[in-house]
Amino acid sequence: MFDGPALAEWLPVSAAALAFLLIAAGLAGWVDAVVGGGGLIQLPALVIAVPADIPTPYVLGTNKLSSFFGTLSASWVYLRRVRVQLPLLIPLIVGAFAGSAVGASLSRFVPREVLTPVVLVAVVAVAIYTLLKPKMGLHHEPKHTAAASIAWRSAAIGMLVGFYDGLLGPGTGSFFVILLVAVLGYGFLQASVNAKIANLTTNLAALAVYGTHGEILLALGIAMAALNMAGGFIGARMATRNGSGFVRRVFLVVLSLLIVKLAWDTVVQFTSL
Repeated sequence: MFDGPALAEWLPVSAAALAFLLIAAGLAGWVDAVVGGGGLIQLPALVIAVPADIPTPYVLGTNKLSSFFGTLSASWVYLRRVRVQLPLLIPLIVGAFAGSAVGASLSRFVPREVLTPVVLVAVVAVAIYTLLKPKMGLHHEPKHTAAASIAWRSAAIGMLVGFYDGLLGPGTGSFFVILLVAVLGYGFLQASVNAKIANLTTNLAALAVYGTHGEILLALGIAMAALNMAGGFIGARMATRNGSGFVRRVFLVVLSLLIVKLAWDTVVQFTSL
């Protein structure tokens, strides 16, 4: 029988599996720092490498622990190089925290097979929308200047994407970025810095839920967090150095990977019925 508290004190994987997870965490940190979507790499890696008898919430909690510190590292780099606007950022992170906490609380009750096809359609729509607007997000041209207008829109984005992150998760950073670009007129680089801080908030909220239930493989999470932080640091420096065009290209690659993964998950779900 699975003994959660005891298992959380040591590494429940082989040396080879640990090496695989550390590489995945570093790559995920890089991707997440540039445009979000590191969960597309890190979470599947955990599912593959962690023993099957460990309950899903422990895998999700460990993923959140690693992601939180990677996002923290990337946010630190971004904040040193890119200016943020508090009238947008504060409502965004408040909404993101609230949405993520609610989503994480409901995640154990909502069947994943119900959500995956819906998210797949949304991601395909985002990819098509981005491709049809090649100049979107290449320049930072905010659409709204009134503080109240910015505040309620950013809060709504935070709650919507935060809820999704707590409930399901893959591609959260990408959803933050595209909504900030499309709704508020931000450049991809400026959207990424705000997305990083918002994603940091959603990770913290979800991590609090998993931590309260003791659903984290602590030693494994800390080991992966170190590599995720390194990847996040490098990715954020590359993004700020190369600008919005670079971020947009990585964004489209990440969306393509997300579409493939969600499509595969949907096919598996329907063929198993």
